[in-house]
Amino acid sequence: RKVGMERTAKVESFYDSHAEIEWARLEHHKMEFATTWRAMEEFIPAHSTILDVGGGPGRYSIKLAQAGHRVTLLDLSRACVELARRKAAEMNAPLAGFIHGDALDLSRFRAGEFDVVLLMGPLYHLVDPAQRDRAVREALRVLKTGGLLFAAFVTRYAFLIDVLKHSPEAIGTYTHVQQELLSTGINIESEENPGFTDAYFAHPAEIEPFMAGHGLRTVRLAAAEGIVAPAEPAVNNLPDDLFARWVDVCYRLGADPVTWGAAEHMLYVGRKL
Repeated sequence: RKVGMERTAKVESFYDSHAEIEWARLEHHKMEFATTWRAMEEFIPAHSTILDVGGGPGRYSIKLAQAGHRVTLLDLSRACVELARRKAAEMNAPLAGFIHGDALDLSRFRAGEFDVVLLMGPLYHLVDPAQRDRAVREALRVLKTGGLLFAAFVTRYAFLIDVLKHSPEAIGTYTHVQQELLSTGINIESEENPGFTDAYFAHPAEIEPFMAGHGLRTVRLAAAEGIVAPAEPAVNNLPDDLFARWVDVCYRLGADPVTWGAAEHMLYVGRKL
């Protein structure tokens, strides 16, 4: 339990010092945001009550509030929560609440309080499988029967796609740490492995069985970037009309399991039975 608490503090500290970077992240990962938002538009009923668990600085919360939903944001990082509060005020998107809290303990909320729960970050920062189970159980407890759970995953191959995209020559520094990550999905930040904080990178094939094990019925499981992840910078710079055409392609092909190994992120949408 002590190790788990230390990891939680480590992740919290990382996002406290990266809040502005996290706000900007979805400007660099435009396709991830665009296809995720399309799924939200397609499946979330009008005027839903939504809990955004691990909502960071509020990218999805704010857009959902602007679309007429009642949204409560909860995040492990105080800096992210405060940035979300400022951004929501700047963008005239009032949220129902801004809460500093932990995905593993949603006891402040009643059972069945929300129409929709988002887990758009916690499941890829919980290295311990028991904690990933607990996060889903907590989300489902506060979700109404028939409600929707949206969950994001970083894929097992995301770090290789990132290397391919930005600095393919870095494969020359490929070490046993990366080999271990490909085998286990576990990323522990250290002097030897700097950069991203502690994380779990899921194999695409494990996501649906994991969620079905919690009694969820799959509504959509798709690669967020579709097939464009390695070419993301070039696609980002296209004119809006051409970028929109790629969004159409990625949203359609993203549901094809054959494409999942090419993506950095997966989006799961499931219904609580």
